Amino acid sequence: MRILIVSDIHSNLVALEAVLLAAGSFDQLWCLGDTIGYGPRPNECVALMRQHATVAITGNHDLACLGKIDLRDFNPDARKANLWNGNQLLPANYAWLEGLPPTTPVDSRFTLAHGSPREPVWEYLLSTEQASANFDQFTQEVCFIGHSHVQLGFRQRYGYDRVERFLPDMARTPPRGQIVDLSGHCRFFINPGSVGQPRDQDPRAAFAMLDTGANTITYERVEYEIPKTQRQMVECGLPGPLVRRLEFGM
Repeated sequence: MRILIVSDIHSNLVALEAVLLAAGSFDQLWCLGDTIGYGPRPNECVALMRQHATVAITGNHDLACLGKIDLRDFNPDARKANLWNGNQLLPANYAWLEGLPPTTPVDSRFTLAHGSPREPVWEYLLSTEQASANFDQFTQEVCFIGHSHVQLGFRQRYGYDRVERFLPDMARTPPRGQIVDLSGHCRFFINPGSVGQPRDQDPRAAFAMLDTGANTITYERVEYEIPKTQRQMVECGLPGPLVRRLEFGM
């Protein structure tokens, strides 16, 4: 079974459509949260997740747009964008987002958390020390996470405390098509990166493909028409720094 893993779409419809096209055929889609916020097309992105997502969770920006967490927890640009996104939502899309948890098990092997298992809404899981502490917070073999907007992965061998980061450091991003073998008596954290606002110095939309038959994860990137999203953001009156950052992957 081929399962498309996406996270942090952030209302970037152009990037999301590029990911869906590049992914080709898939059997399921798992969404790791922050479907909206920052970007210009919240209803369209929610509609596509409602259509395609087999399993979906919420993120901190989703919750902020719904008025479920304090907007004062965000910087002024994010606050303005979240308020705008929330005001655009159609009732059916609001209701769908409102029903999502920030973490959920998929089955006995896979679980999802937006930030981390111990703090699903807010923790940016970026270090081996954080990963080590979080491996104690779930029982499944693989936990998919988002929130940091960085493609990365950690592994811990069964029976050992040591945690290894198996993707390059944050100054380097994995090439498209990097395949990780999920066998070998290990547990994993997998972050597919951000569809709509990458922050690992690679502006291409990021996603991952889980192949349960081959027992692999493939990290992917795809170019999309960044200027089109930027034009949409300007037309919606979204903050300039959010518009400009897309072209730098920061």
